[in-house]
Amino acid sequence: MNSVVDPIHNSHRLSLKEYETIYVLRPDVDADTVEKVQSRVTDMIGLHHGRIIKVEAWGRRKLAYPVQKQKRGVYIYVRYVGQGPVVQELEHHFKLQEVVMKFQTIRLKEKVKEVELQIDPEEIKLRRLELPPEEEEKESREKALGLLGNVSTGSSRWKSREMRNQDDESDDEEREEEMEEIVE
Repeated sequence: MNSVVDPIHNSHRLSLKEYETIYVLRPDVDADTVEKVQSRVTDMIGLHHGRIIKVEAWGRRKLAYPVQKQKRGVYIYVRYVGQGPVVQELEHHFKLQEVVMKFQTIRLKEKVKEVELQIDPEEIKLRRLELPPEEEEKESREKALGLLGNVSTGSSRWKSREMRNQDDESDDEEREEEMEEIVE
């Protein structure tokens, strides 16, 4: 007798755990690729009798450090319940995907009860990402910050040598005047 065990209703036999996984895709992926990867993740969780609680596409963001020579990545957050093997399968899947640069899974709860699994269908839909090309995104961010049009030559964080020299000269003149006042 082959029967599929539903872990949601037979929690005494199989314990469910709550996990969250964040994975980072290459910054040059298109929205269709993001959807394909996420639909595969959803299928894998379902195959292992898990349930998705929440999916969020965080969009293209700057990485804390370069990964595979990339400074940015597309972040996707998935919260789900399942058993240990689902995590192993997901991580194996991520390792085989060229578009996935990094991933991390964290166990949030050791045991989850059916009562706690009130899932809003809107929370598990991946909203289609509109990913502008990186140059446009950078320019629009700079424009929003008011950095475009007022850009001087050289870094905006550092003064040019001429400006530093002028400041140094004026500081020297002020010090000389202060010294003269003290001497008098």
